[in-house]
Formats: sequence, C-alpha cells, structure tokens
Amino acid sequence: MSRSTSTDGAKPKVLLIGFLDTKEAEYAFVKDLLEAKGCEVFLIDASLQTDTALSKHAAHPPSAVCCAAGTSLSHLRTLPRAAALEHITAGATSIALSYQVRGSLHGALAMGGSTTTALACAVLRALRVGLPKLCVSTMASGDVSHYVGDSDICMMPSIADISGSMNVLSARILTNAAAALAGMARAYKDQPTPALGDAKHMVAVTMFGLTTLGVTVACERLRSFTDASGRRLYEPVVFHCTGAGGRTMERLVEEKWFHAVLDLTTTELADEQCGGILSAGPTRLTAPGNAGIPHVVSLGALDMCNFGPRSTVPEKYAARTLHEHNPSITLLRTSADECAAIGRTMADRLSVGHGPLAVVIPKHGWSGIDIAGGPFWDPDADRALVEELKKGLKEKGRAVEVIEVDKHVNDRDAAWVMADKLHELVGKWERSGGGA
Repeated sequence: MSRSTSTDGAKPKVLLIGFLDTKEAEYAFVKDLLEAKGCEVFLIDASLQTDTALSKHAAHPPSAVCCAAGTSLSHLRTLPRAAALEHITAGATSIALSYQVRGSLHGALAMGGSTTTALACAVLRALRVGLPKLCVSTMASGDVSHYVGDSDICMMPSIADISGSMNVLSARILTNAAAALAGMARAYKDQPTPALGDAKHMVAVTMFGLTTLGVTVACERLRSFTDASGRRLYEPVVFHCTGAGGRTMERLVEEKWFHAVLDLTTTELADEQCGGILSAGPTRLTAPGNAGIPHVVSLGALDMCNFGPRSTVPEKYAARTLHEHNPSITLLRTSADECAAIGRTMADRLSVGHGPLAVVIPKHGWSGIDIAGGPFWDPDADRALVEELKKGLKEKGRAVEVIEVDKHVNDRDAAWVMADKLHELVGKWERSGGGA
C-alpha cells in the first residue's frame, strides 16, 4: 500500500532524539556524520537540566519540546523526574509525528542509556512501521521487548556508555550507526514501499508452529486466485502469534496496510485468559472490525497456553495436562472452563465493529497436538468454547456467518474453506464499495 514521501529536495530528513545536556558530544558527532552523508538532520532535545551549545541550534530545543507537550520547561523542573519525563516524551512524540504527517521524515535515531532508551523508543514506537528507526543503547543486549513493542525499532548495543564524551570505541560504533541510518533513510525516501509484486490485496494471516500446515495451505490457496486479466489477487503476509506478532498485525491493520485478515490462529487469547507469556492484550481481534475490512476467524491453537521452561509453569497448573513443546516452551492444555471464557471473549470482541466477518470452526481439533490420540485432544473443552462463542455471537446481534467444518484445522479442506470464504467476503466488500 502506498506511503507518502517528501518531494521537497533530495536530502533524506532524519530526526535525532535525546538528551543533549548529558550526551552532547555523541549527538554532535553523529549529526555531523549524517550531514556528511547527505541527510538533513533535525534535533529534538529532551534535556531537562541545562542548555548546551548544540541545543541552542537544535530545531526543537527543550523549550519547544515542552511547548509541544502543553507545558513549560520551568514547570517540568519542579516535577518528580518520572512525571517530567512523561511530559517531555509526549512533546517529543508530538513533534516527531508532525514530521510524519507532513511526509517529511525518512528516519530517526537516538542514543543513550536506560532513560534515553525509554523516552526515544516511546517516540519511535509511535512512528509508522517501515520508517527506519535506530536506537543505540546500553540496554540493547538485554530483554528489549518493552522498548520495541509492536514496532520495528532496530536496537544496537552501544558497547561503551553514551555519557557525553567520545572515545575510539564509541566513534566506531556511532559511525556504523550513522551509516546505517543514512542508508536506510535514503532507501526509504527513494522507495517508501518496495514493490512486492502485482497482487491486488494484502492479506494478514496468523500462524503458530502447530498450525503451520493449515496456514501454508491457506496461503497457497489465496495466491492461486487471479482476476480476469490473470493478475494475482492476494499477497499473504504471515504473523507469528507470539503476543508481539498479534499486536503488530492489529497495529498494521489500523495503519491500513491490509485489505483483509485471515485470522486462522487466535492462540494469544488463551495466553491472555490463563496468564501465559504470549498474550497479545485486550485489543486482540478488534482492529479488522474497527477498520471494516473482511475478516475470517478460526480457532487455531486455542487448545494451549504458553509458558517458559517446565520450572516456570505456575504451581496452580502443576496437576494439569502439560506438554513440553521444546526446552524453552511448555504448553498448558486449556480446560473447559477456560475455553468457555475464551469463547465469550471472542464473541464480545467480534461483535464490535463493522465489515464482512465469518467464523470457521474446525470440528476435529485446533492444533498439531489437539487431534485424536494427541496429548491435547479434549473434545469437551473444545465444545465448551464453541458453544459460548456461538451463543455470544447470537446474543450480540452482529451479522456473523459461522461455518463448521468436519475437519482438523491443519487439513487441506479446512484451510481451503477459510481461504475461499475470505475470497468471497473480499469480493462482496469490493462490490459494496469497501475497497474503493
């Protein structure tokens, strides 16, 4: 799908975001490098303490960042640090988004420790997926999931601290970072959305390891559809349902990347219900309905909740059916009560919104281990989810077609039913003007 790009001059426009009062030397160094590589650089200085020589020449000095947040620097200096950072982050985010809205932003970079990383990544997460984003951080070698979230931020270890003084090692790392950002920004400016072929519609598809067979067949089926001229109709993009995967898919639907969603795998709802490690949060299943695009939903891997190694499984589940998927993942079989609750949640979320919607229910299992003779085969638990889902959808009143297939989720026939139904819904959606 198209993305706006700047036409005012040949230089890529990039943001440098951070605290110049404690890291002026590094920011001056990288600014010079980016400009030498043909970039136009705009500094967003989020400093709360003192002005610097570089700050006085910044496109957005601290006073301007505070103004964008609806406050003043003198006021922020009276607040507790956490509160002040919340305001300055909001201001920096507002400024960054203003560049994006104007179509005059091709990349963003930040450097620092934990505070800079928290502030800068909050700003970077607000920018659209695909726009180059790089954070050089002392925190980059640890768990960065809370910094990256559902975005595509590139995290680069700084090796040495970003502390306001340059050294040979820092110079090497920051030179690499500047070169990377400059190259990505140039590529983004020249081609904000690379050509991916001639498919007419982008389709988001959800997958888990234990639904891969069904997803593969469904994607092959979608790729087989063409229009009268022979043009391929669908380009499937598969998302791994790891929590972040589901959130990212929903975010990209909101950003209008996709024309339709084949939600074959909804396993993240089980983790939300049971406290697993792969929950996608309370907005999962909502974006397609809010966007009004065709949405086919199934029950892939709702028979399981994910935990880490066996030793990490909560004690309350010790006597339950567990399956060690690999040394890092232990699966919990969802019970009838948990499945019923998941069914109600699905009905509640799917009933809100508009757009063509169908639910496909495979009657012979929802994952590679929820199959007759498999470790998670439990027809009673599966039935509890289906009954509550159907009951809830009927009570809520939204027009939803429910299709029950006498197959397993990974069977070819079930995958074809889902792909064919999505194709049908897209056609109706287009004829009604939804794809205009």
